Amino acid sequence: MKKKIKIFIDGACLGNPGPGGYGVIICGKKLYKEISNGYYLTTNNRMEIMAAIIALESLHDMYNIIINTDSKYLKNGITKWIKVWKNNKWKTNNNKSVKNIDLWIKLEYLSKKHFINWNWIKGHTNNIKHDRCDFLAKISAKNPNAIDKIYQKIKNF
Repeated sequence: MKKKIKIFIDGACLGNPGPGGYGVIICGKKLYKEISNGYYLTTNNRMEIMAAIIALESLHDMYNIIINTDSKYLKNGITKWIKVWKNNKWKTNNNKSVKNIDLWIKLEYLSKKHFINWNWIKGHTNNIKHDRCDFLAKISAKNPNAIDKIYQKIKNF
């Protein structure tokens, strides 16, 4: 039987685009881990997806996971839209290129290693762990130390 854990994630951006960050909390039996980082120039949606990627990359075993996010973009993207996008050769229903393809591909790959229940939670409603992720994401956005190379390449920075 796979071990059970809960993951809380959040992304933030000071301006959109602008400096951004993510916050992650992973918790289970005998496990509590916080992860955060900030980027000089990115978007809020990229930070939401990045939070999920970083959380999954930090796991070394297979898990039964509940990922809690306040991003409907992330939840719907990975549970519904990605199938349509792939069938449409990474085009939306309006025939536009899907944004953040690099991150969606990576997230889908990492997600296949676990059984994941993607849970949407309303943000800023006194959920202690999610509020902590929000804090970590905002602090990281205020103190960036990394470059979102793909985003900056797309935007020609």
